[in-house]
Amino acid sequence: MWERIRTILRKELIQALRDPRMRILLFLPPMIQLLVFGFAVNLDVDHARIAWMDMDRTPLSRDLRERFEGSARFDVVAMPRSEEEVHQVLDRGQAEAVVRVLPDFERDVRRGRSTEVQILIDGTNSNTASIVGSYASEIIAQFSSDVTATQQNVRILTRSPGSAVNMTFPSVPARTRVWFNPDLHSRNYFVPGVVANIIMMVTLMLTALAIVREKEIGTMEQLMVTPIRPIELMLGKTLPFAVVGLLDVVLITTVALLVFHIPLRGSPLLLLFCSVLFLMTSLGAGLFLSTISHTQQQAMMANFFFSTPAFMLSGFAFPIRNMPVAVQYLTYLNPLRYFIEIVRGIFLKGVGVSVLWPQMVALFVYGVTVLSLSALRFHKTLD
Repeated sequence: MWERIRTILRKELIQALRDPRMRILLFLPPMIQLLVFGFAVNLDVDHARIAWMDMDRTPLSRDLRERFEGSARFDVVAMPRSEEEVHQVLDRGQAEAVVRVLPDFERDVRRGRSTEVQILIDGTNSNTASIVGSYASEIIAQFSSDVTATQQNVRILTRSPGSAVNMTFPSVPARTRVWFNPDLHSRNYFVPGVVANIIMMVTLMLTALAIVREKEIGTMEQLMVTPIRPIELMLGKTLPFAVVGLLDVVLITTVALLVFHIPLRGSPLLLLFCSVLFLMTSLGAGLFLSTISHTQQQAMMANFFFSTPAFMLSGFAFPIRNMPVAVQYLTYLNPLRYFIEIVRGIFLKGVGVSVLWPQMVALFVYGVTVLSLSALRFHKTLD
């Protein structure tokens, strides 16, 4: 039995490496995805361009502007003086936001009155707008806290005989500490998810194409009249691409560590083990696609209709908690969701089996179910 499986496995590897299209699918998609999500897909806002409209022109308003310029997060690129200029700055995209200090700003602050600093944000890109607004609000809140503390830290002298009491009104600043991704780099969030997407894409497509190609060139009938059994043919067809999937995991992990400096705080062996659990699902889905496809073009289209919804509902790029409730429940049927949670947990959080066991059990159940049903259908198709 194992000799026949080795023969099919060797044949499949030689055929895959000899076919130019197969060589492209083996190596090009992983590298393209890794480069795109490592370099091009970047949601970080390190330097936001803002326009500054000072309608007060006092030392206190200039102090606030220096806070923005000294934060290393904002670059003042324009100084509009009228409403028309403000509209032009935002319409032309010269700045992501306009900070406007209203008249009598310093006078109201000195007298203890409430005053406002207006922030006009370009909301075309909602993610950038949210981050810029958060940064600006943080600087203004810290400025307000410092001004309030300066005014409250006064010395109150009581005229009781022989005594003087210093009274201080304390301030309680909020200090934020970010765990797992302290620099808030979006690259650290996206690159680990590439591991899951590449495994699904490569193994799913290659498994389906390898079997459908046998049908197209007429060699499937020749294989069926040989002494090899359907289970041996299925293993010989799927195991090579399982090995390819694991090699892609090692390749992407190595590049993520050496080139993109993504932290790997968990166990690499656990990552490989969970990859094997997910491979059962992707290989089983590839077998299923091969049974409903008669040409390689049909297999590629079927792969597109299967992988695209799985990608969209996996939480790779779009948070699941932001989806409608009905769609959130639908994501529980997506094995890719569980594997992405595992990969990010191992890379960024360093968690182990004690935390990830629910996702691992879900992957095992889905993998056994999908692989078993696909194998039965594959066996029936051969018969």
